[in-house]
Amino acid sequence: MHLIKLNNREDIMTISKQDVLEAFKFRSACRYYDPAKKISKADMDYILELARLSPSSVGSEPWKFVVLQNPVIREKIKPVTWGIKHPMDEMSHLVVILAKKNARYDSDFFRTSLEKRGLTPEQMEATLARYKSFQTDDIKVLESDRALFDWCSKQTYIALANMMTGAAMIGIDSCPIEGFNYAEVNRILAEEGLFDADEYGVSCMVTFGYRAREITKKYRKPAEDVIEWIE
Repeated sequence: MHLIKLNNREDIMTISKQDVLEAFKFRSACRYYDPAKKISKADMDYILELARLSPSSVGSEPWKFVVLQNPVIREKIKPVTWGIKHPMDEMSHLVVILAKKNARYDSDFFRTSLEKRGLTPEQMEATLARYKSFQTDDIKVLESDRALFDWCSKQTYIALANMMTGAAMIGIDSCPIEGFNYAEVNRILAEEGLFDADEYGVSCMVTFGYRAREITKKYRKPAEDVIEWIE
């Protein structure tokens, strides 16, 4: 049994490594949901909290999570979301994950994020200088708006994975969605007032619910093909 101590408190959460592995094996892209089974508010809040608590590059948290339950708006994006193979009303929940635009080291977005850490003025300036070097010289994301947006989108995929894995651990199915017309989905959702298109853009989507049928066992490359130890 693997023991995980929480925040140095006396209470201990126990979870076996096998339980975690079984959740990973259970998780598969679900294409057919049972429309009669819906996820409880408590369970969905848990999944969203996993997203909120996820790590991101330099702690930037360049994301928002839009839980799109409105049937009218769902129908509007349906013609351009070919990656959702089932009727929109079969899934329990649809989460649209947004990535921040213009997340430069010298933006108000970054400064506000740093202010929440309680940095001194000296620490603030030193940190911003470090992030400037990081974005300018190390990962070179300031060369184009697209490169900067793609960097933020990469962070959202960490949250996406945590949501799907955490859902699988309590028996909830999911499917990550990239199969849609990005320009049209962004246009529709922005016009509906779901976000400011100057500040955010759609990174990906993810559906949640309970499978309506068994899912074909997924294939993964053997460990020796993808893992290499350098000692």
